[in-house]
Amino acid sequence: MTKKHVILTGDRPTGKLHIGHYVGSLRNRVALQNTGDYDTYIMIADTQALTDNARDPEKIRHSLLQVALDYLAVGIDPAKSTILVQSQIPALSELTMTYLNLVTVSRLNRNPTVKTEIKQKAFGESVPAGFFIYPVSQAADITAFKADTVPVGDDQEPMLEQTREIVRSFNNIYGQEILVEPEGYFPAKGLGRIPGLDGNAKMSKSLNNAIYLDDDADTIQKKVMSMYTDPEHIHVEDPGHIEGNTVFTYLDIFAQDQDKVADLKAQYQHGGLGDVKIKRYLNDVLQAELKPIRERREKFAADPAGVYDILKRGSEQANQVAAQTLREVRHAVGIDYFG
Repeated sequence: MTKKHVILTGDRPTGKLHIGHYVGSLRNRVALQNTGDYDTYIMIADTQALTDNARDPEKIRHSLLQVALDYLAVGIDPAKSTILVQSQIPALSELTMTYLNLVTVSRLNRNPTVKTEIKQKAFGESVPAGFFIYPVSQAADITAFKADTVPVGDDQEPMLEQTREIVRSFNNIYGQEILVEPEGYFPAKGLGRIPGLDGNAKMSKSLNNAIYLDDDADTIQKKVMSMYTDPEHIHVEDPGHIEGNTVFTYLDIFAQDQDKVADLKAQYQHGGLGDVKIKRYLNDVLQAELKPIRERREKFAADPAGVYDILKRGSEQANQVAAQTLREVRHAVGIDYFG
């Protein structure tokens, strides 16, 4: 019998998920889950979220349920994937502590992903220690389940390389091939990140430029009609640009009928096609895509106790796997003194 690959992926619970998450990772997770070729672990990374939200724990607690609802709504199936809560897996903390002894401060300082995020968050000299070492915590998450496949965005490759370094160091130092080196599973070219409604390169909660998976039909329509297009396309008869035009970017991603999109692009570039018409078409496309997701979310939201039970059962299953890895790590290091 062929051994299944193991996937570890997840999200920080700092708010509801939006269509950027859907395109960049959630659709991939559902597709991989449904192949039956993977043991899939999907983590709600609340411990990591607390590294820069420790003074607002209620935000994390509230968002935990929201992220779980978004997972279930897009089709992540607890019968096929293990959905777990990071803080409920005690082995992860001990693995992190063990790996910290194999990583230098200078190496963490060189991690480009962490450097970028520290700058974005304007920490200055007040970087929380937990945030600074979170690449090591991520290595613990991945290796605890012996994941060989990690679906991530392109910007997360430095994090994976740090994990691979830790795996190689551990296995070499302790002379046992216990830990597994992971490889990234990246979105198709052009789908790793979609722009915000305002044309900003990033869709995010903080910029208020996102369409959320639970947005109702009226909210989606209002957001679409306010979208950034071509600032030089003043009159319907004016030739328009499709490059950098957010509406066409979204149509490339979401529209099923790409022949129609190609025709609309040609008309727009020639002149004679207004922004309102293409926005109305995009609204129809997004409504069709998001309505079933929203309806499934509403059904799960009506039973929050049931959702928490899914998280509890998933965490219990994951706990057994991570605890076994920790036992192997302790034995290799030689600190399993009492059997």
